[in-house]
Amino acid sequence: MITIGLTGWGDHDSIYTTKEAAKQKLVAYGKLFGTVEVDSMFYAVQSQRNMEKWTAETPGDFRFVVKAFQGMTGHSRGKIPFDGEDEMYEAFRLSIGTMQRADKLKAVLFQFPPWFDCTRENVGKLREIRGRMEGVPCALEFRNQSWFQPVMRERTLKFMREERWIHSVCDEPQAGIGSVPIVEEATDDELTIVRMHGRNASGWQSANQPNWREVRYLYRYDTQELEEWAERLRRLERQSREVAVIFNNNSGGDAADNARELMALLGQDVPKLPGEDAPQQLDLFEF
Repeated sequence: MITIGLTGWGDHDSIYTTKEAAKQKLVAYGKLFGTVEVDSMFYAVQSQRNMEKWTAETPGDFRFVVKAFQGMTGHSRGKIPFDGEDEMYEAFRLSIGTMQRADKLKAVLFQFPPWFDCTRENVGKLREIRGRMEGVPCALEFRNQSWFQPVMRERTLKFMREERWIHSVCDEPQAGIGSVPIVEEATDDELTIVRMHGRNASGWQSANQPNWREVRYLYRYDTQELEEWAERLRRLERQSREVAVIFNNNSGGDAADNARELMALLGQDVPKLPGEDAPQQLDLFEF
C-alpha cells in the first residue's frame, strides 16, 4: 500500500478552492489525502487540546506522522523549555497519546540535524531515544552523509532494523556532507516513510539566511522525476506493507500538485478538489 500526503495542512492554497475549505483546512485536507506530517510539533510540543481537535477533524482511517520536538533531536543544542529530558519526553508522549489511543498515529519522525554524524556517541543516543519511545513507532531520518558512506551503509541499516527504527528515505539535493543520498531500503516490515524535499541545491544551503523558508524547499518535480519515484515506491512496497510518501517541497506551493500527480501516476483515485462537483450557476445571458 502506498499512501501520499503533505507536510502540514495550512500552507497549501491550491487545494482549498472554496471559502468553506479555506476555513476548515484540515477537514478539507482529510478528504484529499490519507496522511499528513505534523511539523508544528518540531517547534513546540502541542497541547492535548490541539491534538484532540486534529484527531476529531479527520476520517477514521486517517493517520498522522508527528515530527519529533527539536529538543529531542538536538536541533536546539541543549536549550529546552523543560526541567530536563525526562520531563520533555513525558510531555511529548502525553501530547501524542490522543492520536495513539485513536489509532491515528502512523509514526513519530526523528529528523536529525546535519551535525549529527555517525559516531559511537550518537549511536548510543539513538539507542537511548528508542528506549524512551518504547511502544511508539519511530522513524529515523539523517542529514549527514557519514551514516550512508559505503563503509557504513549496511551497518547503519542493520542497526536500524535491530533497534526497530523505521527508515525515512529522502529525496533531497546532493549538496555535500549535510545531505543524504536516496537509500532504497526498508528497515521495517510494516512501514517505510519517503520524504520529498525537492532538489534545490542552492536553497538547501540557505539555513542561516533570513529567507530560508522561501527557498530551501523551492522545487517542483517534473513528470519524469515522479515516474522514476513511482517505480521506486513499487519496489519499496515489496519490502514494507505500507510506504507513506510526504511531499515537503512547498516553498513555492508545489507539494500538493506534485502529490496529486504522483497519485495519478500510481493509478490511485485522485479526489476532486473542493467545489469541483458543485453545480455551475447558469448565466442567463449566455446562448
